[in-house]
Amino acid sequence: MTDTRARTGFIIITLVRFSGVALVMLGFAIVRGVIDLPYTVGAVLAVAGFFEVFFLPRFIARRFRDEGPPRP
Repeated sequence: MTDTRARTGFIIITLVRFSGVALVMLGFAIVRGVIDLPYTVGAVLAVAGFFEVFFLPRFIARRFRDEGPPRP
């Protein structure tokens, strides 16, 4: 794997994790009543954020590792 490809994968995985944390925080704010939206919306956003933080980076890393040379 080239340096550029590895750096790109790292940046993408980091951004996915940060956006997952933001989703979890938004979901918790909705569930706690800080933001006036239905409880269900907050719960769904929080669960989606947890998925994005803990599981999605593994799939992305596998994709970058298994894909071969970058395409132009």
